[in-house]
Amino acid sequence: MSKRKIAVVITARPSYSRIKTALEAINENPDLELQLIVAASALLNRYGNAINVIQNDGFKVSAKVFSLLEGENLTAQAKTAGLGILELSSVFERLEPDAVVTVADRFETMSTAIAASFMNIPLVHIQGGEVTGNIDEKVRHAITKLSDLHMVASPKAYERVVKMGEYEKKVFMTGCPSIDIADEILQKPTLNFDPIKKYGGVGNDFDYKSGYIVVMQHPVTNEYGDARKHVEETLHAVHDLKIPTFWFWPNVDAGADGTSKGIRAFREDHDVTNIRFFKNMVPKDFLRLLKNSQCLIGNSSVGIRECAYLGVPVVNIGSRQSGRERGKSVIDVQYSKIEIKNAILKHLEHGHFLSDKIYGKGDAGRQIADLLAKEILTFHKILRY
Repeated sequence: MSKRKIAVVITARPSYSRIKTALEAINENPDLELQLIVAASALLNRYGNAINVIQNDGFKVSAKVFSLLEGENLTAQAKTAGLGILELSSVFERLEPDAVVTVADRFETMSTAIAASFMNIPLVHIQGGEVTGNIDEKVRHAITKLSDLHMVASPKAYERVVKMGEYEKKVFMTGCPSIDIADEILQKPTLNFDPIKKYGGVGNDFDYKSGYIVVMQHPVTNEYGDARKHVEETLHAVHDLKIPTFWFWPNVDAGADGTSKGIRAFREDHDVTNIRFFKNMVPKDFLRLLKNSQCLIGNSSVGIRECAYLGVPVVNIGSRQSGRERGKSVIDVQYSKIEIKNAILKHLEHGHFLSDKIYGKGDAGRQIADLLAKEILTFHKILRY
């Protein structure tokens, strides 16, 4: 019996950590063959060279899809999605996968869903059914309706997917694969590397061993015109507190250019000796850095998911994660320097929280691979004429 060919499409830096343990489990499953496709910003140095991290972890890349249109605005997002459909349809025709896996809710993932669906290839969606405060929610729900199998991360997500009319026997609550990595970190949490020596980054050296914070703030696509103003509030708050800070550059969303310009301008006008900026870290290093931090500030979903499991305090800014299930470790604030500072200080006084397993228990990757191997696939391979 031939192996099932499973094509997994990774389009951006955060998507890799969201699927890594499932990739490992697919590789280890004797009934599955992994076809890994890396696309869009995951191929670019500007956004952290996720392709290098993926290959250094030992994964074989079956195809690269250069589809990202520069611009960091709504038009560029729409055109990138269109280019993705064109390129991925050719890749799927060549690879002939038995199923295609798409991850989460970024705008580029819509290309994967549309190409696979129109080519009659079974589509598997990881992390559907969640609610957030920007365009990602529309993308996520649209992909859910295009998908044939659903691997969701939480009980409420499961309920939403079923209520959307999806066949209940095709919806599975696996948890989030990134929690698998967080579970490994929780077992051995010591910060066993020097972030500055290993990853370089940009900025002054500082002593982080007595305590530090982490910032990861992305633009909100339906508020992208305010991206620079939003990030400036966070910059002022972090600068005023003078706490050693590891700050990560934003994703390639509409408004990312405004966020980046805000950071660069702030660095020119202020003495930011307490902030060092990074593009990317391998998933385990990043989560280990988070686990040993005093607090995460920003609007990344890592603050809602992985930080809940790790017990890391989070200051969640703005609307980007509104609607997502969250643990007690999260304080929600608006784009206000004063609110951000007060929330950070409150977390510093409280310290870490108990682990919250709302997004999984550390075995999602294995569950996903097992389901991919045994579930009946609704459609068939690409038709040949």
